[in-house]
Amino acid sequence: MPALNRVQLIGYLGKEPESRFTPNGKKVAHFSVAITQRWKSNNETKEYTEWVNVEAWGRLGEISQQYLKKGSLVFVEGRLKTDKYEDKGETKYYTKVVALALQFLDRKPADEPVMMVDEEAAEYEA
Repeated sequence: MPALNRVQLIGYLGKEPESRFTPNGKKVAHFSVAITQRWKSNNETKEYTEWVNVEAWGRLGEISQQYLKKGSLVFVEGRLKTDKYEDKGETKYYTKVVALALQFLDRKPADEPVMMVDEEAAEYEA
């Protein structure tokens, strides 16, 4: 039977990505993304923010560490992964998104030059 484990998120980073190396020497970056949902109820705007933990491995982790910062708007595509650990004799579960692709959605700073192409008007025959 086919299976699908795919997540797509757009949100803002809650803090700077933190990276580390595994004992095998692989680099992994961790960061959290805030996804806020807004709606109106009885002429009152309400909102709810969901925090999602993301980990990016290898080159994707390096790029995350280099270019993302707190407040960055990002599109994350990945898969869900649940880990478990023991805390004071109790088993706890931790769900995260393992990033497979990232796209930075921040706008360019106003002082960054905008590239434009000057074109002459084309002459068309009617």
